[in-house]
Amino acid sequence: MNLLINGKQTDQLSVLDRGIQYGDGLFETIAVIDGRLSLWERHVQRLLSGCKRLGITAPEPAGLLAEAEALISHQQRAVLKIVVTRGIGGRGYRPSKDLQPSRVLYCTPWPDYPEECRKKGILMRLCATGLGINPALAQLKHLNRLEQVVARSEWSDPAIFEGLMLDSDGRVIEGTMSNLFLIKKGLLITPDLQRCGVAGVMRGLIIELAAKLNIPVLIESVSLDDVKSADALFISNSLIGILPVKAFSSQSYCLELIPPELVRAVDRVMSGGS
Repeated sequence: MNLLINGKQTDQLSVLDRGIQYGDGLFETIAVIDGRLSLWERHVQRLLSGCKRLGITAPEPAGLLAEAEALISHQQRAVLKIVVTRGIGGRGYRPSKDLQPSRVLYCTPWPDYPEECRKKGILMRLCATGLGINPALAQLKHLNRLEQVVARSEWSDPAIFEGLMLDSDGRVIEGTMSNLFLIKKGLLITPDLQRCGVAGVMRGLIIELAAKLNIPVLIESVSLDDVKSADALFISNSLIGILPVKAFSSQSYCLELIPPELVRAVDRVMSGGS
């Protein structure tokens, strides 16, 4: 069984756990590439930071790594998911201060992302479902993903890889499972996530690598008009790295304008290089 709950091989979690009752917790989705945990330190840092913001007792990093490595010991390419909840609590929203957090780790097969998506780009659509504005939870990878679930349920066409989500004020924020980057007149632009959205581990890496490569980066409010007038688009997350967008709605983009040195740098880091 490729699943551990609080260090034990079981698939049983109490229905009284606040992660089930209220979505009171956080998660990380980590790529296993060539038998190693890609971007592990960055994922752990985000998890610990999220636990601090929510007041959840964070798991001990060394113990978490030991459990993760045990789960992936026979995997060359897979996906590891880590879920940390506030733990089992009584009825009511107010959590007790002495709760013992729950820790869930499980390993699943690598998703079927066609290689041609990286070469030829993907199709995106606009989602009708929006993201609520809440700076208190902005950037966190928390368990409340119902907005994304509803948004992803809007289409079934397999040709459309991702949907673009706006906040309730109509600002462009992210994809249902990815962060968004625009390229316009040589600038790399990504939406500001101070009010909502997930600050992806890959997003942070791309911003850092772009700065090292002397690619100017702007983090700012992005409108739909900005997206439609961009020269190029790509999405990112910790599994796909950088994935170019060839068309959004009726607008087409130039894949060749995505800096190849940035793509190569991301691939190197994901594979364990420097």
